[in-house]
Amino acid sequence: MTTQPIPKTGENFTAADLGEFSQLHQYVFEHYKKKVSLEGKIFLKQLLDLTSAEISLNTLPAKASIPFYHKHKLNEEIYIFVRGSGEFQVDGQVFAVSEGTVVRVAPDGERCIRNLSDEGLSYIVIQSKVNSQLDYTIDDGLGVPKQVSWEDKQRI
Repeated sequence: MTTQPIPKTGENFTAADLGEFSQLHQYVFEHYKKKVSLEGKIFLKQLLDLTSAEISLNTLPAKASIPFYHKHKLNEEIYIFVRGSGEFQVDGQVFAVSEGTVVRVAPDGERCIRNLSDEGLSYIVIQSKVNSQLDYTIDDGLGVPKQVSWEDKQRI
């Protein structure tokens, strides 16, 4: 098991290098309630000091399954699959997932994932409070009226 990376921080950012998805097995999440260890899972909320979402990076080993169903009280989850293939189950309905599949699950959906491939099934999970996004994202963005420059910038 690898210790959490040390993030780089500035007044308006936090950045961390977690390595390649193929190396996520170095991180192990200990589920204190279910007394289960999940290899290949790292949560980013504390590491990046997130205030509006929980994000995890995950790699489920070949031919493995998450050993329990789960759901949430307040948060929906968005799963973004980036490598491998498997099956996703929500409320007893099963469908295929693979690189490029995106899945949204409402808080009450009972969910589980299994990997059917001979390689890791890698995915990103974003959790946020259901119905909390009030504005269309493009309307929240503000252009900054200055020329882009990469020269003479501080490297950290």
